[in-house]
Amino acid sequence: MAKIILDLCGGTGAWSKPYVEAGYDVRIITLPEYDMRNYTLLRDGWTEWSRKGWIEWSRKGWPSCLVDIALVHGILFAPVCTEFSLAKGAAPRDFEEAMELVEAGLRIIWTIRAYPGSQLKFWALENPVGFLRQFLGKPAYTFEQWEYGHAGVKRTDLWGYLKPPTPTVKTRPGGLSVRYPNGRANGRGMSCPICPPEYKHMGLDRAAIRAITPKGFAEAFYRANK
Repeated sequence: MAKIILDLCGGTGAWSKPYVEAGYDVRIITLPEYDMRNYTLLRDGWTEWSRKGWIEWSRKGWPSCLVDIALVHGILFAPVCTEFSLAKGAAPRDFEEAMELVEAGLRIIWTIRAYPGSQLKFWALENPVGFLRQFLGKPAYTFEQWEYGHAGVKRTDLWGYLKPPTPTVKTRPGGLSVRYPNGRANGRGMSCPICPPEYKHMGLDRAAIRAITPKGFAEAFYRANK
């Protein structure tokens, strides 16, 4: 049977797309189909010698997603970053609600890893550099989008048990950011991001387009974590 990749809060599925193309069984657990936090753990003879365990996500109006824990090979997790984002400035933040989502994802990861006979080879939690560091500590890896051929400067953290991907671009290209009269700087593509053609049919808003995992990074991550 094909190895399973769980893509938690996967959105468009851009991060896990290289695994789909390589023949893995990718399960994207994301709204509106599934709320990652609402799952059922099914155990049948859960012992040191048993491998009968499943996680099920269900939502009214959608078919259930049943995952055989023994087949989970890797987990990608990209929780919503709004409350952790530096771009939110001095606006009020609801860290408690935001961390509920992070905790739910980590609990799924821990459950799968603790399962007798676990085949989990890697897991990674992704978020732009921000306040999540104050909750999870120093990340395992930090990168900028331009390092993987994308015209972006968003610094992004990865936590987890993973092999860091190898950057494909060594020298930062010019013209990636703009500085405003007030002294603030930003990536040129952040205010009006361009949606990749393969996702235009999804009707994504500005925030969702900005959250798409760059293709170059996704492919490099796959090469490092198969």
